Amino acid sequence: MRTFIIIWIGQLASLLGSGLTGFALSIWVYKNTNSVTQFALISLCTLLPGMIVSPLAGYLGDRRDRRKVIILSNCGAGLSILSIAVLYFIGHLEIWHIYAATAASSAFNALQWPAYNAVIPLLVPPQHLVRANGMFQLGLAVSQLISPVLGGFLLVTIQIEGVLILDGITFVFCLVMLLLVRLPKPRTTTKAEGLKSSVWHDALVGWDYITNRPGLFWLLILNCVYHFVEGTAIVLSTPLFLSFTSTAVLGTMLSIGGSGMLLGTALISTWGGGKRRIYSVLGFMLLGGLCMLLAGLRRDVLLCTVAIFFHFFSLPIVVSARQAIFQTKVALDVQARVFAFNRMLIDLSLLLAYLSAGPLADQVFEPLLTINGPLAGSVGKIIGVGPGRGIGLLFILMGMVMMIATVTSYLSPRLRLVESELPNFIPH
Repeated sequence: MRTFIIIWIGQLASLLGSGLTGFALSIWVYKNTNSVTQFALISLCTLLPGMIVSPLAGYLGDRRDRRKVIILSNCGAGLSILSIAVLYFIGHLEIWHIYAATAASSAFNALQWPAYNAVIPLLVPPQHLVRANGMFQLGLAVSQLISPVLGGFLLVTIQIEGVLILDGITFVFCLVMLLLVRLPKPRTTTKAEGLKSSVWHDALVGWDYITNRPGLFWLLILNCVYHFVEGTAIVLSTPLFLSFTSTAVLGTMLSIGGSGMLLGTALISTWGGGKRRIYSVLGFMLLGGLCMLLAGLRRDVLLCTVAIFFHFFSLPIVVSARQAIFQTKVALDVQARVFAFNRMLIDLSLLLAYLSAGPLADQVFEPLLTINGPLAGSVGKIIGVGPGRGIGLLFILMGMVMMIATVTSYLSPRLRLVESELPNFIPH
């Protein structure tokens, strides 16, 4: 665990620095353009490169030295942000520079995560995998909870240049932590591993591995449904809550939600997810769907705050337990390709959610629940009519989709028994 702890500390610092920079740059873009569209393009530049480089990420993570892949990817991401700092200091920073640097940084980060996830089972005993993944989720939770608050304070005190310098310091610290450790190499456990192949052939190895194991395949499909619903919530939660409360109250609600994510990560890091991790995945996914349903049901700040808290509370438990199942049941020498393929499908699910959520809300659901809308006399009598109620109905439907998908998955013996039917790959 010592090597894992050293790497984790470095990644925690890097995540916090990246979170601060992402927040600062997004504010800078919005203030300089006054355009929501250009502001939203940052999210697109963060998402698309990961999908494009996923096949290469899986190939590098399994065919090359994973330590070197992680180090070089961190260097690439750091240099991308350094270019922004240099352009800002010389007074030549433009909006397209931020888009380009964000895309480059996202691509380099996408290159390292399959290798990073595949390294964890080589460092951590199988019974502690959920805890290890929970610790990583803790880093994400701390970054998401602290970055907006600390970033807002730092933008006032040390300005954006100070934030960029601070991110550079965290990058160097993460790099030093990586240089301090050596990582073991996995044994060859699959026949295809001895063959020389192309990047695209290796990308298909991840697909073949998953589809030949129905339990893992259905877990992946459930995973895509989960992230599509999550993506819809990410896009529409702010318009939904601002339809009946103020910005200040919304900030408080989201802060409480962030604390729920922090508590969820603390729980899974100490508890470990139980003997049957699939039950943790399904049970807390069901809770997340119920919370989405409740959030759309009423214009009630207290009810929505409770829903946000428990939704965020369930998120790290679902992700950590699910990740531990894949790390345990996938052969160690193909894990990077499998994780890269998983990441590509997750990003595709999020992209579809980002692209469809706005049009669905504006052109379909909101008109249904205007004062004289088609559903005003039926559904409107239950959840209300007016601004935001169409989005509320969409939240209810998304919550129901997640709950139905979870129950259906539990009824599938291949998914429910995935941990007992597939062998464990224990590192030596």
